[in-house]
Amino acid sequence: MERLVKHVLSGNCIVYPTTTQPALGCILKSDALDVLYEIKKRDRSLPLSIAVCDIEQAKKIVEVPPDVIEILKYFPEGALTIILKSKSKLDSRLGGRSVAVRVISHEVAKKILEKTGPLTATSANISGTKPILNCKKSAEILSTEKYEVIGHNSDCLQETPSTLISWWTVCESLKSPSIEVLREGIVSSKEVKLWWKKWISSNGGMQVT
Repeated sequence: MERLVKHVLSGNCIVYPTTTQPALGCILKSDALDVLYEIKKRDRSLPLSIAVCDIEQAKKIVEVPPDVIEILKYFPEGALTIILKSKSKLDSRLGGRSVAVRVISHEVAKKILEKTGPLTATSANISGTKPILNCKKSAEILSTEKYEVIGHNSDCLQETPSTLISWWTVCESLKSPSIEVLREGIVSSKEVKLWWKKWISSNGGMQVT
């Protein structure tokens, strides 16, 4: 693990395990993002999600309203990626003012993130290809003559990604706050909408702060 930490903090990419697919991680700096987009062959107009080890780490980069904390408690840890307002404008490849954040539940990933701080959490595959569930094999495929990608020696459990939700705080209008499921994953859109409906009902309507 120390080799992975040292490698990624040096501006390189690593592949680490999550409870869904292997994730391709780099630190949130421009040069490191350049490397990731090059090896993944990803369209630079498509922003990346960010992995954090817990809510407190998330609060360092995004605004986390109480309802987000509640939905994260309700569904299995690591099942949701939520787009929230960033505390300061980040690189556009990280979403700029609206950043997708995922609280990781995998113990290995948590330990890595505790040492490195937030890392990117995009799927560990070349864009357009099917993800491989073994982190080490994924890293070998992504490695090039110019850049070495190191992967943790572990397998992930499933191909299904986390569910991606755009939160009401990044909506254009706050008169009728709502959330939107942008990608259905291990939590269904129906489950998310049902939770939201119950939350609104139990709180007497949305209180915008």
